[in-house]
Amino acid sequence: MNLALNIILEMVCVVSLIQLPSITIFIQAEQYYPEERGGLLQLRDSVTSNANLHHNWTGPPCFNSKSQWFGIVCSNWHVVHLLLEGIELTGSLPPTFLQNITFLTKLSFKNNSINGLLPNLTKLMHLEYVFLSLNRFSGSIPLDYIKLPELKQLELQENYVDGQIPPFDQPSLTAFNVSYNHLGGPIPQNGVLQRFPTSSFDHNMDLCGSPSETLCPASVIPTLDKKKNSLKVWSIALIVTAAVLVLLLVMLLFFCYYKRVLGKEKTTRKQAGDGSMEWGEKEMPHGERTEDPDRTAELQFFCKGVPSFDMDDLLRAAAELLGQGKLGATYKATMETGPVIAVKRLKITNELSKKEFVQQMQLLGKLRHENLVEILSSYYSREEKLVIYEFVPNGNLFDLLHENRGVGRIPLNWSTRLAIIKGTAKGLCFLHRSFPSHKVPHANLKSSNILIHHSSQSYHPKLTDFGILPLLPSRKSSERLAISKSPEFSQGKKLTHKTDVYCFGLVLLEIITGRVPGDSISWEDERKIDDLSEWVRTVVNTDWSTDIFDGEIVAAAEGHDDMLELTEIALECTDMVPEKRPNMSEVLRRIEAIEQGNKEK
Repeated sequence: MNLALNIILEMVCVVSLIQLPSITIFIQAEQYYPEERGGLLQLRDSVTSNANLHHNWTGPPCFNSKSQWFGIVCSNWHVVHLLLEGIELTGSLPPTFLQNITFLTKLSFKNNSINGLLPNLTKLMHLEYVFLSLNRFSGSIPLDYIKLPELKQLELQENYVDGQIPPFDQPSLTAFNVSYNHLGGPIPQNGVLQRFPTSSFDHNMDLCGSPSETLCPASVIPTLDKKKNSLKVWSIALIVTAAVLVLLLVMLLFFCYYKRVLGKEKTTRKQAGDGSMEWGEKEMPHGERTEDPDRTAELQFFCKGVPSFDMDDLLRAAAELLGQGKLGATYKATMETGPVIAVKRLKITNELSKKEFVQQMQLLGKLRHENLVEILSSYYSREEKLVIYEFVPNGNLFDLLHENRGVGRIPLNWSTRLAIIKGTAKGLCFLHRSFPSHKVPHANLKSSNILIHHSSQSYHPKLTDFGILPLLPSRKSSERLAISKSPEFSQGKKLTHKTDVYCFGLVLLEIITGRVPGDSISWEDERKIDDLSEWVRTVVNTDWSTDIFDGEIVAAAEGHDDMLELTEIALECTDMVPEKRPNMSEVLRRIEAIEQGNKEK
């Protein structure tokens, strides 16, 4: 009997030992915090990215101090770091998704494309690092940010944040940057913010006060301690008097300067037939009325480095007319100190406000891409608006395709055309990703606005004249842009990103056919077709005739299959119904697939 009982007890013990690990695992699996997971799933379902969060963010986010979720760091079953950097996050953040992740110490969304308001950080009492730079956040900085007791670093630079800077006074704050935004008003004059450098506040047009280099008007200078800083009447009078004297002195200096400039004898328009001239001949800004209240004597730069030229250099520069377009004339300006730039004088209505112009230029000036011409600076006055670009030599795609055709011309081969097509698509795709909420990000895409940088055997395209649509006062004035060729424009319908896609399709057909969009094309029954896409579609629907191909490349053995594939893409891009056109990201993917197929042959 005792023997039997002992055997039974041993069996029970063995079974218990076998089951114990699984029971422990089960208990541990239930220790994650579902409210934290719920907040993260809100984020996952509100944004898109190239990190495939829907596939990766499944199951519990934390297992003790480890996480299998991309961008998540855990400690003791809690989410403590949320790091989603440079993964092309787009969309806006859910308003309360962070409220239950209360043990969070580090939050980083930098270098993405997130729009909407800055995230709500209330209840995050352990938060130390907040990195939200290089996005498209807008609105004001929430006042709750000054209530984060452990905050050490806050980076909000290169967004579209506006309003005033809250009075951050956390002693723990060691790094702070709000540069390249739309902030305004006085910088709080407390010990915490005053210890940061000027670069932390740069490129905010309406921001003033120390440590920025812009003085605030006397009426808005903030004070820290009313008892210590209250100004007596005589002090205020002294400040006002000094300000008036300084203003009078500045006006006198400007009067003397402009009198000297306007008194110079104008040179002849052309010297020795080389096409060069002085800016004074073209009635550049120093020839405008000095009483213009919107006038500024300075160029607005967008790069972070020290400018290599100033307004005086520009006024002294010799210039050569490069072209006269519907938006204005473009000049090549050569500085006396060496730099060469391109200056475009925009034909834009005088009713455009300085704020509208500067804000749009700031948005465009931030863009950096190998297939976009870099905007270096801009200038605004009531009667003069300038955009200053990097100078790209070697002309544009229109000249490359159509100039000097005939005997002695070196044809543009197919591999070069394909490289230009791909580069153009990449530049336009980047614009669309950068401005998802803009109606038509480029709006003036045509072959003459695709500049070509030619080195050795490489032809590198760079798009120019982009982002001007928001500066035009009406749909009527938009007739000067390439989007006017789209069917939705002529029909008075809504313009979208797909309007840019239509313009890209026309450029693609121009490269394939060697014909200029808008030129009449004779047809077999003596019809004349003015629409290039209609003519190509008519030919293609017949028998995919190679008659559509540019005569300079049709005789070559290479590229016929590629040309047919790209013709099909071009016809999809120029579909009369915008919704049937592909997105630029899809167009780029298909072009890259064609290029990759060539490399594998």
